[in-house]
Order: sequence, then structure tokens, then C-alpha cells
Amino acid sequence: MENKADINGKWALVTGASRGIGRQVSLGLASYGCNIILHSRQLANTDALATELSATGVKTLQVAAELSDSAQVDAMMAEILATGPAIDILYNNAAIMTSYLSEWTTVPAEDFRASFEVNVIALIRICHAVIPGMVDRKWGRIVNVTSGIADQPELIAYAVSKGAVDKYVYDTAGKLTPSGVLMNLLDPGWLRTDLGGPNAPGSVESVLPGALVPVLLDDGTAGKLFRAQDWAGTEI
Repeated sequence: MENKADINGKWALVTGASRGIGRQVSLGLASYGCNIILHSRQLANTDALATELSATGVKTLQVAAELSDSAQVDAMMAEILATGPAIDILYNNAAIMTSYLSEWTTVPAEDFRASFEVNVIALIRICHAVIPGMVDRKWGRIVNVTSGIADQPELIAYAVSKGAVDKYVYDTAGKLTPSGVLMNLLDPGWLRTDLGGPNAPGSVESVLPGALVPVLLDDGTAGKLFRAQDWAGTEI
């Protein structure tokens, strides 16, 4: 990759940072000198990662919120904006997947509500909390994690929530680009995580370095879907 953005000393908020893709993204960002705000449901969940990252010389903060609870989301973001560092990079990684139902026409309404609350509504509220500051500073990177899932109505609640995230990014990114804020989508691939399950073909480590591309790019690209596996086994 040519003309990589310099993220040394910048601050990134990574949701769902305690494990899986969020953990890998946090490690990857830290390798470029980026400081990390680690989100999880409970502060203790990111203790080990915070210690590991701090040993590399970057700064870390830990925050907690249950993303299905909008009051907790709003309180977390209000606390970060009032007392924390300015957020330069946002990785909306956290998500839930409801149960696989072979009788997919029986998916309960609550599965859709739960999926949209975490995967869409919380994601957008977090975006909207950090966007004004990024615009004021004329620099920002927002990466909203989506999915390549297709043709599986057995997981329709999860799939349509990710479709809503895609629509949000495609409709929003162009409004931000003139201010230097680049919003893009990342499909990490089907990986062996708690969400992807043990039968997924890819290791969670293979999300790097591709997951970092939407942050390191510095050519004005926005509103694009990046597939992390396109860079698996390469250097950027």
C-alpha cells in the first residue's frame, strides 16, 4: 500500500475488543503505535489485552457497556467524550448472532429486535457520537464490520442487520469525505471465532493485515467494502 496514513499516537476505539476480531484489530493497530480504547461488556474482560498492549508502549483505556442497552451506550460515549482522548479511529466490531433456525420462517420477532439493537442501532449511535469531533479535526477513520453472509435465511436476523449497516455506510460516507473522515465497511471473512464457530475455514489471525487497510489508506476512499481476506498472507 502506498501513501499509508500515519496513525502513530492517534487513538482508536475498538468495540468487542476482548477477543476474536476485536482483539486482533487492537493488536494490529498497536503495532503502528496507535493508542487503544478497549470496549467490552465488562472492564475485566479486557484486562489481559490492556496489559499486553501497554507492554508494547502504547496507551490504553478500558470502557464497558452492554450494547443492547442504549442507555449504557450513550453513557459510555458521553464519558469518553467528556474525559477521554479525542477518538481518531473507530472500529465498530462488536455484534451478536441469534440462533441458527432451520425452520427459518419461524424466526421470532425478538431475534430481529436484538440483532438490530446491537448490530445497527448501537453501531450508529457510536458513529454519531464521534463523527462531529472527527469533522472538526478534519481527520477520521470509521470501519464498520459487516458480513459476507449470503443465501442463509436460517440466520436472517443477523444477515439483514448487517445489510442495514451496509446501507448506512453507503448513504453516509459521501457526506463525510470532504471533511477528511473516511467511513468504510470491512468483511473479515468467515473465521473461527465465538461468532463464526469452530468449523469456519479461516483462523482469526488471518483478519490481519487486511483489517487495517481501511484505516491506513490515505487516498480518500470511502463508502467501500473491504474484504480482509484479500490481504491474507501479504504485507501492506
